Amino acid sequence: MENKQKLNIKDWAEEDRPREKMLLKGVAALSDAELLGILIGSGNKNETAVELAQRILHSASNNLNALGKFAIKDLIRNFNGIGEAKAITIAAAMELGKRRKLSEVMVQPQITSSDDVYHIFHPVLADLNHEEVWVLLLNRSNKVIKKMQVSKGGINGTVVDVRLIMKEAIDSLATAMILCHNHPSGNSNPSGNDNEITRNLKEAGRIMDIQLLDHIIISDGDFYSYLDEGEL
Repeated sequence: MENKQKLNIKDWAEEDRPREKMLLKGVAALSDAELLGILIGSGNKNETAVELAQRILHSASNNLNALGKFAIKDLIRNFNGIGEAKAITIAAAMELGKRRKLSEVMVQPQITSSDDVYHIFHPVLADLNHEEVWVLLLNRSNKVIKKMQVSKGGINGTVVDVRLIMKEAIDSLATAMILCHNHPSGNSNPSGNDNEITRNLKEAGRIMDIQLLDHIIISDGDFYSYLDEGEL
């Protein structure tokens, strides 16, 4: 009779390995056992990490709530290959899942006007003695996905790399963006360089179907909106 040789996870097809599968297809594509297998990292001499995870889940009737009630000592005692460190990792993951359910859903601010942008950035930019350029990345509902600084410069200006903005917008799955920067001089009127950056970012956004909704220039107590002024 031919001996059945155990396959290590490294022997699996790359798209079937849990870590590689997560990177390739996203975390939602993984089963509970595969996710648990990533947590425990390795199995025992007879089982891969995923096979051990399947057995652990089976003992909990394939119910994560039931698994969350397992004591650390029971995991160690009942499953070959689960030591203290792995048992603690499982317990910590179960606790994080429970706390996530109890956490309040983060409310994303929605942008409806240039005033909304001003109120977000005035506390950040108004008192600076140097220029900073920031961008808001928005979803289809004009809710903020991300707020990030893209450049920091001197009193008279700063350099903006449109490519970096577009890369971040694409990675964040944004559908729109708003540029914002300050004028330490107190004059909120746009410069020739401001106009050029606006044109370049608008064109890059048009190509990638990510609309530039506005460019706001903030000074102390005042602001200029390209959209409000009909310049966008």
